[in-house]
Formats: sequence, structure tokens, C-alpha cells
Amino acid sequence: MNNSLSNTGRLLGAGLRALLVLTLVTGVIYPLAVTGVAQALFHHKANGSEISYDGKVVGSSLIGQQGYSLDYFQPRPARGLGENSVNTRYTLILSGATNLSADNKKLIASVEEAKAKVVKDNSVPGHTVEPSQVPADAVTSSGSGLDPDISPAYADLQIHRVAERNGLTVAQVRKLVDEHTEGRTLGFIGEPRVNVLELNIALKELLAKS
Repeated sequence: MNNSLSNTGRLLGAGLRALLVLTLVTGVIYPLAVTGVAQALFHHKANGSEISYDGKVVGSSLIGQQGYSLDYFQPRPARGLGENSVNTRYTLILSGATNLSADNKKLIASVEEAKAKVVKDNSVPGHTVEPSQVPADAVTSSGSGLDPDISPAYADLQIHRVAERNGLTVAQVRKLVDEHTEGRTLGFIGEPRVNVLELNIALKELLAKS
């Protein structure tokens, strides 16, 4: 009986010591080490890839924003965004895909509507945009609904409007787009892209100088 109690006590003691050691290693030491390495080597990314302007954080390079006026470059549509309807205590925006198939009538109608708006918004005196010039990312949302980038084709399509509305030359605005066009990652991953928030900040800085 005494041996049984003694063995049980030793097992409980060993289990408690293992719990304490593992809690310290996995709950304290490991998180601190990972955080330290991330802050030391990848400070910008570890803190959300924040973008600052005029001394204030205005967004993240990883998350697209909506609500720009037509004076600025427009992002991809965000039809995957929605309001939180489950926990109404907090005002939250939910993101995701529309999950509509390519032959869905609702999707086709929304794409046609979006295309007509892109043509109308970007046709300015002396420059008319044709429906065939509108790229896919101008009328469709990404899987997350939060894509921060647009294609160079969509950025180019908006150049004349942005120039006309801001009193800039087409050459000035095109130079901005060229400077903010990124190629494929490692030369072969993904597609060339333009970060809308970074481009609009550069546009604002150019206007301030002008």
C-alpha cells in the first residue's frame, strides 16, 4: 500500500514538473524567442506591414481599402465584404469570396455593371476607354475581398482620369505608376502588381509638391 502511494506520488510529481517545464518553454521562452527574432529581423512585417503618411499609420500594404474618391486610383471591387450579423455587439467587417460561379446571372450582371462604370469613370475628354480595355481585376473581387493590389493594366487604364482630375500631365501620373509597379516575386511567382495605397500616397505627395 505504501509503495503504491509512493509510486503515485512520484508520478504526480514528475507530471507536475513536466507541466511546469513545458509551460515555461512553450508558453514563455519560445514565444519570446520568436517575437524577438521577428522584431529584430522582420520588424516591418512583424508589425503588420504598416504604411505611414504624415506621421500617422494610414493602413497596411497587405490589406486593400475602399472609399477613395475618383481623384485617386481605385482598388479592386470588394463584393466579398460584409457586415457581421452574428455578434452584433461589435461593428466588424467580414471578408471573403462571393462564391458565385462564372455563369451565375447575378455575377454576370454585376460584372457588366462594374465594367460600364469603369468605362464611364475613366473616359475623359480626348481619351475614351473601350469595354474591351477593362481588365478582369477592375470588375471582380479577390478571394479575400481585401486585395491591396491591382494589375498594371488597371492602373494604366486610370491614368488619364487621375491626371485630368488633379491637373497633372499624363506623363507625370504614368511615371508614378511605373515607379510603383512590382514584378513577379522571385521573377516567376504571381503576377506584376501595383499597391493602390502606396500609389495613392505617392500621388498625394506629388500633389503637395505641385
